[in-house]
Order: sequence, then structure tokens, then C-alpha cells
Amino acid sequence: MKISKNVLIPLILLVVVVVSGGGYYLWHAESHKAGKMVKTEQGEQGPVQYTCPMHPFIVKDKPGACPICGMNLVPVKKGAATEGGKEASTLGQVSLSPSQMVMANVATVEARVQPIVREISAVGIIQYDQARQARVTAWVAGRIDRLFVNRVGDYVSTKHPVALLYSPDLVSAQQEYLLALKSREEFRDSPIQSISQGGEGLVASARQRLKLLGVKDEQIALLERGEKPDIRIPIYTPLSGVVIEKIVQQGQYVNGGDPLFNIADLSTVWAELEVYENDFPLIRIGQRVEITTQSYPGKGFGGRVAFIYPFLDPKSRTVKVRVELANPGARLKPDMFVNATVKAPLGSSLAVPASAVIDTGKRQLVWVEAKAGVFTSRDVKAGVKTGDSIQILSGLQAGEKVAVSGGYLIDSEAQLKGGGGGHEAMPGMKMEEKGTPKPAEPALKKPSMNMDDMKM
Repeated sequence: MKISKNVLIPLILLVVVVVSGGGYYLWHAESHKAGKMVKTEQGEQGPVQYTCPMHPFIVKDKPGACPICGMNLVPVKKGAATEGGKEASTLGQVSLSPSQMVMANVATVEARVQPIVREISAVGIIQYDQARQARVTAWVAGRIDRLFVNRVGDYVSTKHPVALLYSPDLVSAQQEYLLALKSREEFRDSPIQSISQGGEGLVASARQRLKLLGVKDEQIALLERGEKPDIRIPIYTPLSGVVIEKIVQQGQYVNGGDPLFNIADLSTVWAELEVYENDFPLIRIGQRVEITTQSYPGKGFGGRVAFIYPFLDPKSRTVKVRVELANPGARLKPDMFVNATVKAPLGSSLAVPASAVIDTGKRQLVWVEAKAGVFTSRDVKAGVKTGDSIQILSGLQAGEKVAVSGGYLIDSEAQLKGGGGGHEAMPGMKMEEKGTPKPAEPALKKPSMNMDDMKM
């Protein structure tokens, strides 16, 4: 059956309209459904963006390489990234994700109360113990007939003479003593009491003269037994030690009181330390001092503070401190340079590792972990540094956790986010009203990397 052309054309147009309307309806329904799903997905998870682990301020909408270090960008969800940052958006707070803390090597430690001991370092010189020095002198004028000590550095003892001295005055004094002994024997049997007692007085007077001339009791006893004056008298040293100066020669004539030798006992020496004026108030008599010297690497010598000199050197601004040291084997030589360490206890106080304190020159601050991954800057007042720790006088409480490593990276992150770190603005930088550093415009434009896709 043939359909006329007048009927066929309207029928075809009707079919086209029906099909087009149905297709548009189905397309509109699917688009609405897909848009709903995308919106829901974005609301729950957020769009995926990409950032650099080493430079978190580099943020891109698609994967690629960091324009600064060339590392591959890692995906991060915007919603998840900003979820923890909402709480840290206030001034002075920085929020770090676990991956950022690992990459920045951020570690925390609790502030604790502990004994504070300040170590005072000083330099000094080994000196003779002045209480163990002596000078051998001639008690009477005469001639040095013989020297038993001829070299500097020889050891002398109080038991052995160092020289023999011939003196006419000494010979006459010995003869007077022998005559006094004989007179005492003759006058002892006299019936007159004054005469019998006069003999004892003559002996005592002659004996006293010999002692004033330097004759010892043992020598006087030998004179009494020998009953003959010795023309040469031995000279003894007042202490045992080492000859540090030889003044006379054999055969030389000397007068009464002339020095013959200088002797020093080196079993104990002094270390005279130079302590700066800001340290010496902590020095106390009796404090333990550790002495080291380059002559004996790894070997320490212990001593104690014996005296603090009552004056200050105006040139070096130091105070001398005397330390007494035992010197077995005479290993410490006079005029030897030494280093000294004095530990001065300051009691118990709050302290943190020294690396936790950022000192800008005008202020000192630490980064306190308010909660996991959230750090707050805190101004503190630091005291003395002892080893790896530093005393905290104010601004921090015991038990609070501070960033002991990675603090400078946290501070830099705060600068980049406009949170205000501890460092002052660099020269050539302008500060906006909100405190964010704004770099001054350069005089000439220079080609640089494409940073259009960086988001701070």
C-alpha cells in the first residue's frame, strides 16, 4: 500500500520530535544525577591536588615535578589538608601532617626540672708552690771549700749537706764553746754557788752563739764528743727538693746571709687560672677543678681552689684563681700551660635541650606542641647553658613538649603562611600591615622560574 507524500512527511516529523524529546529528557536526568554525585564526592573528600614533600607551599592541580627541587609531586586532598589547618590558622601556630614531620625530622621532648651545673672554662700556668720553696744561705762569712751539688735540677735532701764552709768566725765560736765546757767542769766543784752556776751560763751562751751561726744540735753534739773544733762546717738545705738555681761556685768567698742555692719541692704545685669577671662570682674555695694539658692528652689532674686573688687584671678583665695540685712524678712542670674546668652547681631548674631554643638576637622562643602536629611559638627567657641543655627562667612549664629538632623549619613554615615566626625581616624586605614580609621590588626584572602555580 502506498502512503501518500502528504501523510508521510508529517509522520516522519512527529517521530523525530518524539525521539528528540525523549533523548533530551534522558540526558538531562543523567547530567543532574552525575552532578549530584560529583558535588557529594567533592563535599566529602575534596578535589585531589599535588604538592612537594620538601616545599609544601608548591601546590598544583595535576601531577608533575617540583619547580624548585625536581621531586615528584605527591597527591593530597584539599579537604584533608585543610582539616587540621583550621585549628592552626591562628597567629603563631603551625600545623604539620605526619609526612611533613617525618620529612622535616621534627622531634619533641618534655621540659623537665633537673640539676643545673655550669661549667666554667679557664686557662692557666703551672707555678711553684711558694710554701715549698727555700733558699740555702751562708749563716756566717767564709769560703766555700766544697760543693756537693753542682747542677740545676739535682735533688737535695735535708739529711745530706750541700756544701762545706770554712769560716774563721765559726772556728773561734767552736773554741769558745769547748772552753766553756772545760770551765763548767772546773767551776762545778767550787764551794761558791755563784761560781759553780757561772759555768753553766758560759756554756749556754757559747751554745747559743753556735746555733745563731747555723750549727745544728747534731753538729754541736759531735763537737762535744770530739773536743776539737772542725775548721769546715757543713751547710744543709731547709727542705728536700730540686735545685732551681745555683748561685755560688766552689772556692768562692761569701758573706753572712749570701744565697747559695734556690730549692723547690715539686711534689705539690700551683695552677694559677685566669677566670673572666662574669664567671669568678661562681668560684668558691674548695671547689673541685679538673686540669688538662697538651703534654698528656687524655690525662686529667684533679685539684681544689685554694685562693681567689682580691684584685682584677684591668687589661685581660680576669681574676686569678689559685688551684693546688698534687704532682706525683713531677709531671707538671712550672710555666706549663693548662686548661681547667670548674663545675659550679646552680641548683635545680627547668631546662630543655639547647637546640630547642631559637635565639634571634632580640628574642628567644621555642615551638610548643599544643596537640599532635600543631605547634605554637612561645617566648621564653633562657639562662645558663650546661652541656647540651639550657636553663629556662620563664615562659615555659614542666611537662610541656617542645620541638627539639626541626624548629627552624617550623619557624620557616610559619613565615611562609604569614603566621609570624621568630626571625626578623631580612634587609630589603617591607612589612605589610598584617606583619607578612613582602619582598621589595627589584630594580631590574630578571628571568626566573615559573611560579604561577604556587599557592602559599
